[in-house]
Amino acid sequence: MASLFSPFRNAYRYTQWLAHEKPVIFWSLSIGLVGPVAALIVPPVRRGYFGYVSPDPIPTSYPVPNRPRREVTGYDDES
Repeated sequence: MASLFSPFRNAYRYTQWLAHEKPVIFWSLSIGLVGPVAALIVPPVRRGYFGYVSPDPIPTSYPVPNRPRREVTGYDDES
């Protein structure tokens, strides 16, 4: 039974060693592994528990008024 948990024990000991001897690599790997997990978990939690509603999409065009266009005058448009 002890051999069943041996890989986990070795991995735990290696992460302990890595945290003490090379903390930059340890934290880089830790944050790198948490990022994708958080990207999958955080949006549903925000919507479900905190009532987050996505904002309206940003308009991609300017609304043109529904009226005839006037001729522009007085801005030196005449050639």
